[in-house]
Amino acid sequence: MTENDQPLTNEGGTMRASYHGFGFTDQYNVDRRFGGNAGYKAYVQQAHAAGLKVVQDAVYNHVGNNHWILQDLPMKSWLHQWPTYTNTTYKYQPITDPHAAPSDKRVTLDGWFVPFLPDLNQQNPYVANYLIENALWNVENFGIDAYRIDTYMYNDQPFMNRCNAALLAEYPRLHIFGESSVNNVIDQAYYTRNKIDFPFKSNQPGGLDFVLEGGLLAALKEVGTPAATGWDGGAQHLYQTLAQDAVYENPNKLVTFLDNFDHDRYLSVIGDDLDRYKMGLTWLLTTRGIPSMYYGTEILMKNFKDPTDAEVRKDFPGGWPGDAENKFAAAGRSARENEAFDFVKKLATYRRDHKTLHSGKLMQYLPQDGLYVYFRYDATGTVMVASNTTDKPASLPTARFSERMDGFSKARNVLTGESLSSVASLQLPAKTAVVLELLK
Repeated sequence: MTENDQPLTNEGGTMRASYHGFGFTDQYNVDRRFGGNAGYKAYVQQAHAAGLKVVQDAVYNHVGNNHWILQDLPMKSWLHQWPTYTNTTYKYQPITDPHAAPSDKRVTLDGWFVPFLPDLNQQNPYVANYLIENALWNVENFGIDAYRIDTYMYNDQPFMNRCNAALLAEYPRLHIFGESSVNNVIDQAYYTRNKIDFPFKSNQPGGLDFVLEGGLLAALKEVGTPAATGWDGGAQHLYQTLAQDAVYENPNKLVTFLDNFDHDRYLSVIGDDLDRYKMGLTWLLTTRGIPSMYYGTEILMKNFKDPTDAEVRKDFPGGWPGDAENKFAAAGRSARENEAFDFVKKLATYRRDHKTLHSGKLMQYLPQDGLYVYFRYDATGTVMVASNTTDKPASLPTARFSERMDGFSKARNVLTGESLSSVASLQLPAKTAVVLELLK
């Protein structure tokens, strides 16, 4: 969206002109191919009129090597400078490691992300002011609703706190969630408001939940296999991840996902299995957090990052004159694609219309014999999600869940519309998650 007026650059062995959009050349101009600033403002206004909100990707860590400031650098310390080119190690551990060597931490934070994206020095007060003023201008000028902050963990964290505070002081309803690609809850919690006694305390309200993505995918890859009933197998991966939520000030503000533009596509990771696909999306759309879906997941787009990330960033089929396929219309989708699309639409619509799944409490029960049960509940209602991760149908007596089901005798199956006159025992098909709205 922001202007990336970049020359062709060798990115992973392919010559590209910053097609990904992370090589800014002017933070105050929207790419003219997208309609420029006026086009973007009109887009946000039209989205709001349709009841939609707009999330903007923010990049503070680096700019494109053709950025106008680099044509006449204001001062040497505008960028992180090294005697010879130094790349970040991409290792996040030195940032929180109490035993880390300072030199390792410096390379992680001040090393460049890639050679063609110059690394900004946010400890320079002029750089910090430039970035903060631009962030405020974007919200005020275009009226965006949230910031997804790229490469959050590589930024100077005191700067990030200052930037977040400035934005929230002016726009307290703005949501801010950063990308910190880590694989454990301690490091993930470091970059958001947390309950851990770190020397540095982040003020970021949310964050992208990479750890939950890992738990979801680990669980799904074992659905229908012998591992699904193992001590640490199947849904145990998901359960154990959520069991560590005590480290966050508010885990409901984490943004959850099954894949993104840097990862292999969801359907490919789970073996092109439609049962696993539905179970994973059921979990995503009913557990805690703010669910995010990568475009094309709803029509079963798939691929691995082979040979490059471009393989998982292909155009959505349709929408332009002359396109051979148009997956925006039911007639252009296969029967399997329509089944997936209708499934996602029904569950996402239910979530949209029910506050219980937005902000209700979560109570989960230890998975037993491959069966995993959790509840979302508040004063307005109770939703039960029961998953059979095995390859055989199962009967689930519900007496074990009486503390959450007390007073409820009936239910409605959200996905099928079926009415259940009794919830004393549930019949769960193999490799299936059911979503039940409990009724008295």
